[in-house]
Amino acid sequence: MLTVVAITSAGEAAKPAPGTLTIAADHASMKFGAGVNLSGKLGGSNVSGRSVRVQEDVYPLSAFSNTGNATTNATGDWTLAVKPTANTRYRANSGKVDSPTVDVMVRPAITLKLSDRTPRRGQRVRFSGQLCPEHDTVAIELQRKTSSGWKKVAAPVLADIAGGTCSKYSVAKRVRRSGSYRAHFNADADHAAGNSTRRRATVH
Repeated sequence: MLTVVAITSAGEAAKPAPGTLTIAADHASMKFGAGVNLSGKLGGSNVSGRSVRVQEDVYPLSAFSNTGNATTNATGDWTLAVKPTANTRYRANSGKVDSPTVDVMVRPAITLKLSDRTPRRGQRVRFSGQLCPEHDTVAIELQRKTSSGWKKVAAPVLADIAGGTCSKYSVAKRVRRSGSYRAHFNADADHAAGNSTRRRATVH
């Protein structure tokens, strides 16, 4: 089970103790393909124009590596835009001062389309889409909304897209009543759980 490190709030980042370095992320969770801004503040004296090295450790955690550099302004504040492709832990360093760590969780980007949005009762409808980044051979869930929540109705397996960086899926189901559907990805070692946009099939 993944544990998300609590993100430093803007107020905490604004008043560090002397000789400290803070780090925060403007989003704790994001969809694959988006970006996130890391920021913090260097405390102490002579904090203007100091170099801040930002490091990352991608889940499952193994070792930190450099991902970018920032420079503090007159009040010791720094910022750096990053674009993680998987769950990632970040930390910052300036001279002999290290920051705490902060985690950013990445949800896959999932699409869902129906071959027919207004099928006849009992008609087979093909549910298909893509998931990025690729997770070939992993089973996801096609879910239908019920009165008690989302219920799995199929478990299509993700397949390779030749020359691409995403995976695809497709499954055909008989639709006997109107309802809302979504594709669901269960969290794994390097990505958080994610859902597609809801799609409705209206039976006539």
